[in-house]
Amino acid sequence: MTFQNNPLEHVVEQDDERQLEWTIAPEQAGQRIDKFITDQLADPAISRTQVQDWIASGAASVGGRAVKANYKLSAGDSLSVTVPEPEDAAIVPEDIPLDIVYEDSDVIVINKPRGMVVHPAPGHSGGTVVNALMHHCRDLSGINGVLRPGIVHRIDKDTSGLLMAAKNDLAHLSLAEQLKEHSVTRKYVALVHDNLHHDIGTIDAPIGRDEKDRKMFTVTTKGSKHAVTHFQVIERIGDYTLVELQLETGRTHQIRVHLKYIGHPLAGDPVYGRNKTVALGGQALHAAALGFTHPRTGERLEFEAPIPDDMQHVLTSLRNR
Repeated sequence: MTFQNNPLEHVVEQDDERQLEWTIAPEQAGQRIDKFITDQLADPAISRTQVQDWIASGAASVGGRAVKANYKLSAGDSLSVTVPEPEDAAIVPEDIPLDIVYEDSDVIVINKPRGMVVHPAPGHSGGTVVNALMHHCRDLSGINGVLRPGIVHRIDKDTSGLLMAAKNDLAHLSLAEQLKEHSVTRKYVALVHDNLHHDIGTIDAPIGRDEKDRKMFTVTTKGSKHAVTHFQVIERIGDYTLVELQLETGRTHQIRVHLKYIGHPLAGDPVYGRNKTVALGGQALHAAALGFTHPRTGERLEFEAPIPDDMQHVLTSLRNR
């Protein structure tokens, strides 16, 4: 079974880590430039006000000329944005225990616990994966700037499971390219509300910011990005279903948004879920499998992490109910 909502077609080109370019499609014409850039970046840590400051400083241009934040885009416009390097936040290394699944001189793979933030952001300056990595590793890739050293991809605070980080720029570039080419294996185990009637299927629906709440994401054709999630039922347990999900793309909150879109939100999800749900302290979502090609040796590496105890307890309670 496939759930599909065709995304808008537009060209998005990234010349390097800091310079971003877009060619505006007819469907995107008429949008304010500040809103368009904020939607395309789809980063909760970057606000529309911050983007407006970038534009005011001359960081954005259309056809090579500076514009104002209220400029309305036209079809065919060539938009270029130079994203400023983040200010040095003086990240403090913290001696936080890490569940290390694999480590060598190029990459490190950890099993992140539920409730741990991946990188510092407003409201979370410490206690993050980055703080812990800064203490554990002598060096990390600097491609993502001082706020996200070594971070190639991320999982939500209240999602547990496997996360890889790069110790040098060579590894970072290789892993980022593999993510772009969809050659990284990312499988999740999730508990969702109600019984999924199809044993296997694909959710193909574009994701963008929710116009009513900028902190949330939703399936939309406005300022969205192509997003694909594959699912397979593992077990039906009363009014819930345990599923395996495999990401083809990696948009912010992708699994949570896609499951809500098909009417089967994640159990325990405080943002996209239901009020009456399981007591877990976060969404019942676990990054259970991760696979990639080693950036230096070319060896294919595959890792698995068992379902954490808190989620396993919920499953046992539901089976015994």
